[in-house]
Amino acid sequence: MDTVTRTSKPNVSFETAPDRYKHWKLAFDGPVATLSMDVQEDGGLSPDYRLKLNSYDLGVDIELADAIQRIRFEHPEVRAVIITSLKERVFCAGANIFMLRGSTHAWKVNFCKYTNETRLAIEDASQHSGLKFLAAVNGICAGGGYELALACDEIVLVDDGNSAVSLPETPLLGVLPGTGGLTRVVDKRKVRRDLADCFGTIAEGVKGKRAVEWRLVDAAYPTSQFKQRISERATALAAQSDRPLDAAGIRLNPLSPSLQDSSWKYSCVEVEIEHDKRVATLTISGPEGETPRSVEEVVAAGDQFWPLRAFRELDDALLRLRLNESLIGTVVLKTRGEQTAMLAMDEFLVAHAQHWLIREIIHLMKRTLKRLDLTSRSFFALIEPGSCFAGTLFELAIAADRSYMLDDPDQENAIALSGMNGGPLKMSNGLTRLETRFLADAQQVNAVLAHEGPFDPQDAMDAGLISFAPDDLDWDDEVRLAIEGRAALSPDALTAMEANLRFAGPETMETKIFGRLTAWQNWIFIRPNAVGDKGALTAYGSQSRPEFDYNRT
Repeated sequence: MDTVTRTSKPNVSFETAPDRYKHWKLAFDGPVATLSMDVQEDGGLSPDYRLKLNSYDLGVDIELADAIQRIRFEHPEVRAVIITSLKERVFCAGANIFMLRGSTHAWKVNFCKYTNETRLAIEDASQHSGLKFLAAVNGICAGGGYELALACDEIVLVDDGNSAVSLPETPLLGVLPGTGGLTRVVDKRKVRRDLADCFGTIAEGVKGKRAVEWRLVDAAYPTSQFKQRISERATALAAQSDRPLDAAGIRLNPLSPSLQDSSWKYSCVEVEIEHDKRVATLTISGPEGETPRSVEEVVAAGDQFWPLRAFRELDDALLRLRLNESLIGTVVLKTRGEQTAMLAMDEFLVAHAQHWLIREIIHLMKRTLKRLDLTSRSFFALIEPGSCFAGTLFELAIAADRSYMLDDPDQENAIALSGMNGGPLKMSNGLTRLETRFLADAQQVNAVLAHEGPFDPQDAMDAGLISFAPDDLDWDDEVRLAIEGRAALSPDALTAMEANLRFAGPETMETKIFGRLTAWQNWIFIRPNAVGDKGALTAYGSQSRPEFDYNRT
């Protein structure tokens, strides 16, 4: 295998906490929380740009994602969240253009992907957790700033004669709104196509009454009424929620992994990296000890409860692989532990799924598995004796691009399903991974879920639950050749192939954002019209005008 030269890059941490926020202020008033944007100009991840006008980089969005997560787990009494700005006459100018202009192609794409996932997490909280969001747009709201507002349940714009909402990426930068703006405008807010077309090509945006008429915002109020109207609407949104007003939350403590150059160790997750082979092995340990007997025991365990701890760690590891290890193209997924313990844990989760905390944990698990689906790496699951590919952890095997299960009559090796495979952990397409796997035979989903007991390798092959079942003589060579063969292929072609294959079935707003938008943005970000020497993104902020190749492709 050829030796790979690694390039220097920022080593991003995705862990933070409110007492370390630079760019957001979080305040609580009974059932209403206020999340206020106050981006520090000199607080970016790089000194090469300044975050003016509440423009943001990845660091700003990491804080936003953390705040949403903490509200969900630490503050169950919160039923509505107001997202606003502390800067006068400025809500948010969107992603920082100078940051984008100076970033590598991979960084731009992964930045957009992360911000998309964060905004989808807001919508997930609204749909599944009863946590409603109100964008109080108290100033200019452009690009990614408007896309943040679009993720909220309602948008209220101050009608001061100056403030407008806009998606100026196409006219100013020669790119697309990278965080689902076009999709949400027509799919979520149901703006007419002709009006959306006009909106997407006028850099100055739309103000006041017209923004309401075009369905771009829900209401616009003069400055004198704005704060009072926001308070009233937030109270009304909070009244729609079923979140408990008298429950105590649990604290999300730091994960504190041990991070070495080629080895990351968490309490339940380990990552071993072979840089010369461009391969990482990610191993998750299943639950140990007794399954809780009550939700009260889960509350007492707090963030040490296995499903919450393990999937927070998995989420962090996936993000670190994405941003900090761009040369790692293949991830081998392994598990270890007792399947009976995993199945018992799943049974407990399903039985208590209506409790607010268990509900939040299940949705965190779902979002983390979606993060894996959306990660542009090849995933191969290796199912060996001692594995714990059962129930929730079997989702890793069917999320993988391929799965290999050792068939050795002298060693017990099995997989198993649970109620968690039947609905709670849906993909971006709105289907379970089993439903997506068996699109051609929907009855097979019920058949495998009704199967009594575990599946041995041949049972698993017959049921279509795994890709291959090599015997003990062929195992080492077949697995090695598969991994080496994958590493030899074009990573660009693999990313495109995997994204096309992973989301069979119906199209949703979410799959449009990640399937259509990410694919197009990936292409546009390398086109001369955007990033060439005289492209629009390159020319932004300079005295020169962009020059376009006007051939349509």
